[in-house]
Amino acid sequence: MRILAEADWRARMAAHEARVDAVTAGHRARRVAGTPHPVEDFLFTYYGWTPGRLRRWHPGAEVGLASPAAIPHVAWRFYRRQGDVVSVDVDAFLEARGDTVRFVHDLVGRTAARPGRFGCFGLHEWAMVYRLPQAEVRHSAWPLRLGQRETDAVVEAHQISCSHFDAYRFFTPDAAPRNVLRPTRASQAAHEQPGCLHAGMDLYKWAMKLCPVVGSDLVLDSFELAREIRELDMRASPYDLRELGYQPVRIETPEGKSEYVEEQRRFSERSQALRARLIEAIDELLVASPARTP
Repeated sequence: MRILAEADWRARMAAHEARVDAVTAGHRARRVAGTPHPVEDFLFTYYGWTPGRLRRWHPGAEVGLASPAAIPHVAWRFYRRQGDVVSVDVDAFLEARGDTVRFVHDLVGRTAARPGRFGCFGLHEWAMVYRLPQAEVRHSAWPLRLGQRETDAVVEAHQISCSHFDAYRFFTPDAAPRNVLRPTRASQAAHEQPGCLHAGMDLYKWAMKLCPVVGSDLVLDSFELAREIRELDMRASPYDLRELGYQPVRIETPEGKSEYVEEQRRFSERSQALRARLIEAIDELLVASPARTP
């Protein structure tokens, strides 16, 4: 186990808290004001972790925090004190969350091993509003950039090839049969691929689910990637969000498709690097506790 001196880990914890405060400031202010945001709220409402939860700094497995005094980690689940050192109780975590570790390791590993596919053009968001009245679309306070009729025409003019179950399950009943795939929760590991924006955003979810054995550096890097991906996701959506400063990626045009694919490839490369880090963290976790290897 690597032991961090108190001055060292407290500096790292403070830097993490400041970084989280900076990236969540807008959301926290809007929450106080009761002002929803169709782009940035997603990472907190869909994934369900508060800025306060994200702000908690975890060093990760096999890292000890030296301190003779009380520290906040002692009160957090899956931590233990041994003398003057506080660390994650890896065995306790694997006892409680072994199934999650197995699932994430398999899903992320299989996703990382596949080639990315880059022909979806973000049409999942269009399929989620296909043939719906404005009052029934998810972000009903925001107009459709092309109007309902032209939005439906875009869906009908394209082949939809969404591989991500948690996007596909929100397709409208009329749009779902138009998808060339039928992803399910059970087949998730068989379909996910690294070109998918939502698979990239979900790296934040998997890292958070493995806290505290996965360190906060990886969690926050995943959060920041998810935040950027979400912006592209909504810029390429059928919603008109220019009032909020988001210029549309017009995927209904050849130029817009090229722009989307270029950004999609860039995010895929970054997500693959994070997948490698997450897989490495899980592998190290299992080496640290071989008796509980999933």
